This record gives sequence, C-alpha cells and structure tokens, in this order.
Amino acid sequence: MKNFFLTLTLLTLIIQNLVAQDAKVKYQNVSQKQMQEQNLEIATLAAKEMSKGLPKKIDKYTTLRNIQNEGPTLVYTFVINSGAKSDEAIRKEDHSRMQKAVTQGICQSSERFLKAGVNISYIYMSVKTNKLLFRFDITKDKCNYLAPR
Repeated sequence: MKNFFLTLTLLTLIIQNLVAQDAKVKYQNVSQKQMQEQNLEIATLAAKEMSKGLPKKIDKYTTLRNIQNEGPTLVYTFVINSGAKSDEAIRKEDHSRMQKAVTQGICQSSERFLKAGVNISYIYMSVKTNKLLFRFDITKDKCNYLAPR
C-alpha cells in the first residue's frame, strides 16, 4: 500500500510539473490536438506506473485489479467480495453511498490529474459473478460542483 501511495505521489509531482509546463504552453497558442495528445500521454504513463504490483487488496471486501487508460481517462477496476449479499442488493443499497465517497475521494486525491484534463473512472465488479456493480466517472466539473461556495 505504501508503494502505491509513493507511486501516486511521484505521479502527482510529475503531473504538477506537466501542468506547470502546460500553463506556459497555453500562452504559446497550443492547439487543442496537442493538449489532447499531452493528456493521453499523462494517462498512459500514469496507468503503466500505477499498475505495477496489482492486484492489490484495498480492504476486507475490495481488491484493485487493474489500472489502464481509455484515452485521457484513467480507469481503475476493483472487484468486490460481498459474501452472501447479492449483486442486486449491493447496487440498490450501496450505490449512493459509494458514489459520494468515491467522488469526494477522487476529487481530493486526484486533483492534479483532473486539472490536467485527465479524467478518472472507478469500475466495481462482483467477484462472484464478474458483473458490473458500479461505474463512477469523475471529471473536474464534478469536483467543482462539490466545492464549497
């Protein structure tokens, strides 16, 4: 877990540097295409680095199985072992709570990625059925919406 957070910290520093460079580049009339290419590169490098050492047990129920990029979006795939609880019960009972917790957590821990134009998606799969339980797609706009006014 320490290695994961160390890697995340290192990537955050890299992103911070890229964002600083990006700010300079914006003043040089960078095209939208160049910005998109840079975001894709950030997501690709981050996914590759953070995937080392996976799968990783997060807690009693959750394992981080994969991190990959889909374009400029980092996609984290988790599996949930819910014991006897059915997939439908998990979707019905836990969706709102999970969505709020995941959104707030990503907005706090991945602010640099989001500001750099790299979106984050968390996918939760059932370990029993391998079916989708939840997918939360977080953009900087969703985080701005949560910010205190």
